[in-house]
Amino acid sequence: MPGPDGWDDDAGATDVARGVPFRPMSISEMLDGAIAGIRRRPRATLGLSVAVSTVIQVTSSVAAYFFIGDEARDEVTPGVLMESLGAQLTLSLLGLVLSAFGILLLAGLVAPILGRELLGMPIAPGQALRDARPRLGRLVATTSAVMGVSLGALVLPLAPFLLLIATGARPAFAVLAGIFGFPVGVGLMVWLYILFVQAVPAVVLERRTVGGALRRATTLSRGRWLRTCGTLLLALVVTVFMGFFALRIPFLFAQLIFFGDSSGSGSTMGALAVDTAGRIVSWSVVMPFDAGVIALLYMDRRMRREGFDLDLRTRGRSAAAVAARERGAAAGQGAGEQDEGFAGLWRTGPAQAGPAQGRPWTGAGT
Repeated sequence: MPGPDGWDDDAGATDVARGVPFRPMSISEMLDGAIAGIRRRPRATLGLSVAVSTVIQVTSSVAAYFFIGDEARDEVTPGVLMESLGAQLTLSLLGLVLSAFGILLLAGLVAPILGRELLGMPIAPGQALRDARPRLGRLVATTSAVMGVSLGALVLPLAPFLLLIATGARPAFAVLAGIFGFPVGVGLMVWLYILFVQAVPAVVLERRTVGGALRRATTLSRGRWLRTCGTLLLALVVTVFMGFFALRIPFLFAQLIFFGDSSGSGSTMGALAVDTAGRIVSWSVVMPFDAGVIALLYMDRRMRREGFDLDLRTRGRSAAAVAARERGAAAGQGAGEQDEGFAGLWRTGPAQAGPAQGRPWTGAGT
């Protein structure tokens, strides 16, 4: 039952009602919470995901048709085959980069949904866009910064290898440069991505600048990089299984049945259309899951490091007043106060650098 401060004093009942526990979460609870967020708000989460996924996958398919389509219709010779494989590899990497960009962008868009779910606040139709709209430009810029820094870290150690190849140096030197440069680049890319990934929900929920969100991410990640990496790695395993196997298999069978023995421009476009539809469906389902995990990682770090949940419980009357304004805005009263009140909850709280003291929970782990 709700107490006099507007919060439900029964933590277990609150967690069930919200779907996302209002306390520090274990890794399994974050994965379950991301799925619960999709299940409880399917129109909001899947609607945003379909829009983002469609733009990304259609762009990839158009690029694939113009770069590979002509070679696919020509006679397959060794030279044409090698050029086609090179183009396919380039387009596959481009597709992965665009998909990663889409996941980060979606993490910022679904963060208000999961944030309201966490706080037990109302979520009206179109609420996610209204919450994210004031920082939409900064969300795109922050997403681009996280991706740019990560990809730059991958390319920089490979610069000697690329220069040696371009200048026609001895193959042995180029091989050595590649052997040392590639693992270093991959390691730096992963490290920086994990370090800055929480900047995306921070720029939306805390209304920060791009630089402020990146600094905020490093503060929240301090001392918990491995835990963040492990959580995102488990989410990636689920994504690969669901997106590349379970959801794509029916579309791959359709390609083989209808276009496996066909040739010509029409069959190429048909096979590409079926493949594009399969990628849109699969990524539309798995992207909200990955994005939700990123958003919940941010919220978990706020509660573990700063006692965000305890702070809001001690300021329960203020939070209850914001919820009341939310209900009034849903009825057409004070829409401007609605966004600012929700953002104000995330901007306030203890600013200590160390973990919260005196926490009553012991089962969620650290």
